[in-house]
Parts: sequence; structure tokens; C-alpha cells
Amino acid sequence: MEARKMRQFGQVTGGALALVLLGTPAFAQEGGAGLNLIDMFSSMGPTAIGVAVVLFIMSFWSVGVAIERIYTYNKAKEQSKLYAPQVAKHLKDGRLKEAIALSQSKDFRYSHLAKVVLAGLQEYQFQQDSNTGMGREDVLDTVRRSIQRATALTTSDLKKGVNTLATIGSTAPFVGLLGTVVGVINAFVGIASSGSGGIGAVSAGIAEALVETALGLFVAIPAVWFYNYLQSRLEYFNVEMDNSSSELVDYFIKKTSH
Repeated sequence: MEARKMRQFGQVTGGALALVLLGTPAFAQEGGAGLNLIDMFSSMGPTAIGVAVVLFIMSFWSVGVAIERIYTYNKAKEQSKLYAPQVAKHLKDGRLKEAIALSQSKDFRYSHLAKVVLAGLQEYQFQQDSNTGMGREDVLDTVRRSIQRATALTTSDLKKGVNTLATIGSTAPFVGLLGTVVGVINAFVGIASSGSGGIGAVSAGIAEALVETALGLFVAIPAVWFYNYLQSRLEYFNVEMDNSSSELVDYFIKKTSH
């Protein structure tokens, strides 16, 4: 529910940015009269309009994904910060079942640390309860593999949608370039139809070309910023999960050595 609200907020934000862009003057003409993008779009051909619509959809999508991911990452950091000392206290006192119950709590459902630690605790508890007769090293190897699987799944879940930002950031300029090429073609068609190379014959086509280029950059630049920012936070989360996994395995090594 919360993630859906954040996606909706992202869509509203993207729409607001689009309205701001649409309301800005495209260029100033003599006498101070301005031609805004809404008027310009009404004179565009179907191909140019299609390119602009695709770019706006890409913009809405990237803003929505970025806001939802930032919200999720903030919740993960906040909940993990609260979770770590509590589970450490349970483990120090030898209360594994309480540590498992804490890791399963809905209060820490966003915590990446809780997901990884829970996998290790559950696997160790299962081996202890089932009395499989496995040796100490085999039990520890089983716990390590369980933690590795949980880390991979958690990382994949945290990365959900982030690669989309990279795709949008790398392709949006080329989509805008397609619109630019169409605008230049229209400019030459205007020259051919009018038989004149004056500014009146080419101004509409050149304006289309410049607007499509600007839209492509308008979409790509924030997407790349968001992608780099989220990637840096993902690396931090991966380091945290690796450290927690290592500490948990060390705890089980000490526990089974007695």
C-alpha cells in the first residue's frame, strides 16, 4: 500500500514537472511575444508528437521509480538501524527464537538486514531441531549457503526498477534525436514546398527539432542522476549485508565450538 502511494506520488510529480515544462516559453519573438510548447505541439506532425509522448512517459516512469526506490531505501535504512541492536542483544543472550520472531516482525519488513539474518537463523534453528546428525562444518556451510541465497534475493529486490533508470538515461537522448531528425526533415520539406530558404520556411521544423532535443535531455539527465544515487546506496546496503552475514557466521562458529 505504501509503495503504491509513493508510485502515485511519483506520477503526480512527473506530471507537475511536465506542466512546468509545457508552460515555459520555447523562445522569444520580436516584440516580446512567446510561443509556448503547447502551441508548438499543435503544429507538430504525428511522428514528432509520438516521440514527445514517449519521452513524457519515460519521464513519468523514471520519476515514479526514483521516488518509490528512495522511499524504500530510507525505510530499509531506518528499520535496519533499529533492528541491529535488538537482534544483537537477543543473540548475545542466546535467545534464538526471540531473534527469529524479531526478524519476522512487520516492523522490520523493509529491513535488508532482517531478511538476511532471518535466513541464517532459521536454517541454524532447523538444523538444531531436526537432529540430522550433520557435523559442525556441514551445519555452518548450510547456514552460509542460506545466507548467500537470502543476500542475493534481497539485493535483487532492492535493485527492482533501478536498471530501468539506466535504460531511460541512455536511450532518452536517442529518442530525442529521432525527433530532431524528423524536425530537420520537416524543415527541408518546408524549403522544398515553398521554394525559398527563408526563415519562415524552416522555422517550424527547426523549432520541432530543438524541442525534441531538449525533451530528450530533460528526461535523460534526472534519470542518470537518480540511477547513480541509487547505485551508491545499493553498494552501501550490500556492504551492510556482507558484514552482518559475516558476523552471524562468526556467532554460530563460536556457539558450536562449545
